[in-house]
Amino acid sequence: MAQASNPRLDSQECCSTLSRRDFVRSLGGGLLAASVPLIGGAAPPSVAKAGKAGPSPADLAETAVARFHKSLSKSQRDLICFPFDHPLRSVVKNNWEIVKPSIGDMTTEQQALCEEIMKGLCSEDGHERFKKQMEDDAGGFEAYHVAVFGEPGTDKPFEWVLTGRHDTLRADGNSLEGVAFGGPIFYGHAADGNNNEDAKHTNNVWWYQGEQANKIYQTLDDKQKMQALINEAEADDARSIKLKGENLPAKGLAVSELDGQQKEMVRQLLEMMLRPFRAVDVAEVHECVEAAGGPDKMRLTYFKEGDIGGDSVWDIWKLEGPAFSWFFRGSPHVHTWLNVARHA
Repeated sequence: MAQASNPRLDSQECCSTLSRRDFVRSLGGGLLAASVPLIGGAAPPSVAKAGKAGPSPADLAETAVARFHKSLSKSQRDLICFPFDHPLRSVVKNNWEIVKPSIGDMTTEQQALCEEIMKGLCSEDGHERFKKQMEDDAGGFEAYHVAVFGEPGTDKPFEWVLTGRHDTLRADGNSLEGVAFGGPIFYGHAADGNNNEDAKHTNNVWWYQGEQANKIYQTLDDKQKMQALINEAEADDARSIKLKGENLPAKGLAVSELDGQQKEMVRQLLEMMLRPFRAVDVAEVHECVEAAGGPDKMRLTYFKEGDIGGDSVWDIWKLEGPAFSWFFRGSPHVHTWLNVARHA
């Protein structure tokens, strides 16, 4: 099936205020591109019995996926349903249509089920942020696209994937063993529709994460800053989050070299990253991080490139471990690539 891009928005220039609704300030319930192999395989039944962290087919989002799949007509299934091992499932991009029909092309009932799935993937705070992001970036949730892989509502693996401008998100009921979020994801925002944001990223729903990362940088001594800061940023695509395992490069600053207070700030950064997502996914990320050696195995890197306003508040940065890769590219607006597993 052809993967048409939105002709109105270039993927490299994908590009209201927060008063629309006050955000809930809780901690929230708690891509790879085709050239990058999908990590993990279908989880055997023993995985669910083992009680490992992560979602299950009985969770709210997943049960809604099963009802959504059941509601589809044959003609709809021909357009948006695929075998579980279809290569399209492993794709993650910043701006794309996984299938041509949009959510707005579906029945009222099916649109409501998609909204139920999306809400089930998020914390309350995160859902509000995603709603504003989608409104600013594409005119609302109905402009996004969903595809279904496998057989929801059975004991076989499945995955529901949502795509569109600044989003690739997944619900899989833990069909992939040892893979958080059902695979690599993407989230971003061009605040209030501005492709070129100001230095403060005014009204960007994800910039609070960038603020925390920069707070950590300000605590570093001169030697640590020299280690942490490099000139050229990585590519703004799925290659930036390919898991490297034991081949993790020694660039940036090792978290293990930070003092206790700074390590606590890194922990807070991780919590802020996870704030938008549901509790079961948060728990699985924590499990994956610990299985790969914990935060001490990670490296924190800042990039001079893309410094909006030349203010030395670094808009592009990365937190990376052997099986964890979070690339925050905040210039000219926020693109965030995320890939987490138990093992690379």
